[in-house]
Amino acid sequence: MNIGQSEISIKFATSEDCGLILKFIRELAEYEKLLDQVIATEEMIREKLFGNKQYAEVIFAYLGDKPVGFALFFHNFSTFLGKPGIYLEDLYVIPKARGNGVANRIISYLAELAVKRDCGRLEWWCLDWNKKAIDFYLNLGAEAMDEWTVYRVTGKNLTDLANKYHQ
Repeated sequence: MNIGQSEISIKFATSEDCGLILKFIRELAEYEKLLDQVIATEEMIREKLFGNKQYAEVIFAYLGDKPVGFALFFHNFSTFLGKPGIYLEDLYVIPKARGNGVANRIISYLAELAVKRDCGRLEWWCLDWNKKAIDFYLNLGAEAMDEWTVYRVTGKNLTDLANKYHQ
């Protein structure tokens, strides 16, 4: 599939797209060998992305009327810059559409959105074994933040920590 950048369109997801969002999340998780960790449902996505409080936003990349990729992102805040930023949680392009500039178009759109929203940065994480993605990001001008280590608390540890001083 050889396409031009002008054939790629970007559209924001709506509440009717929850099934497609979940489909792309599951495909991404399968690619990352993490499918067993996906517990999200269409109902959860609908509530958290399109309910009273919206925690994140989703855009789709289309070739014609066919969705071929998505990005889920949200705002964070840089205390040093004194500005919000956009954090890209997930980016996925279906295998048949890869190598045609779809991911470039998605990232470029998010950069444009960050500038329009007066954000100080656009950032994301990348799995350290995903050499193709790393090379792609470096080619965009992104810099690896190698001096930082990601920490996470989930599940029972999160609950225990939340209750630690409230017993």
